Amino acid sequence: MKKLLVLTSGGDAPGMNAALRAVVRSGYYYDFQVFGCRGGYDGLIANDIFSLKSNDVANIIQRGGTVLQTGRCKAFWDQKVRAQCIDLLKRKEISSLVVIGGDGSFRGAALLQQEGGPNVIGIPATIDNDIIGTEYTIGFNTAANTALDAIDKIRDTASSHGRHFLIEVMGRRSGFLAVEVGIAGGAEIILTPEFPISNESIVELLYNNKRKKLSNIIIVAEASSIPGRSVKIAQELKALSGLEFKVCILGHTQRGGSPRVTDRTIASQMGEMAVRALNDNKTNLMVAIRNQQLTLTEFPPPDNPGRRFTDESLLHLNRIFCS
Repeated sequence: MKKLLVLTSGGDAPGMNAALRAVVRSGYYYDFQVFGCRGGYDGLIANDIFSLKSNDVANIIQRGGTVLQTGRCKAFWDQKVRAQCIDLLKRKEISSLVVIGGDGSFRGAALLQQEGGPNVIGIPATIDNDIIGTEYTIGFNTAANTALDAIDKIRDTASSHGRHFLIEVMGRRSGFLAVEVGIAGGAEIILTPEFPISNESIVELLYNNKRKKLSNIIIVAEASSIPGRSVKIAQELKALSGLEFKVCILGHTQRGGSPRVTDRTIASQMGEMAVRALNDNKTNLMVAIRNQQLTLTEFPPPDNPGRRFTDESLLHLNRIFCS
């Protein structure tokens, strides 16, 4: 019987378990013997590999996080370490690999295959929705709804007390999440890495608002590897305008929680397509959504900076609504 290994890598995202379930169930449908690897590439290095049966993935489709556990593995960038992993997989006669994760995880998978490892297909999963080559990544919809729920609650307090809030959402390199929840949550201003706004311009927008609002919500993409950008912005806005902004950093609450319908459905479809591609002896590709259709495409370029938010018209639309 053909042997297939599946692992989750990088940051966790709601829907990873749905994708895992789909890979395992589809694996047996296409006559693979399926194995799991605990803890991403660290587990591969440590030979923490075990058999996965269809019953092992029962009742996980609704769970957040990943039952396989995940992480980022610096050691895997060492070619000698990858060579040891390839030797291990060959000895176990594992000829196919599904990697559920982001572009860093895909770079590792592509290197593994190019250096003599198994055929590999990637499933994009990151709440930032920033992988080049696909319009959607597993976890984005759930993370957006989690953030929106928090924004709605904060707006109740902002309106009741006439307070101003800076709400920081995830998005180190891209503003997809900030724009999605900013428009849906009725934010007055949305700050993204791609379209920066000076603090002076923010103050001008607030004071020139035709409705003279007593409370305002500004959505801030973290735009940094360290959360807390909004704290500095709040201090600078107070110095410029005298307005005091409360700061709420949503942080890792956006990663967790039960995946929404969109993420469960897309993850399930992507999982099946990944296994079907391996069954057809395809490799070095990722499952993607292009023009709202499920397809296979090349992995992102190894030196890519990630997909960036480019639709400035959405930010203009938000300013129209909040003027």
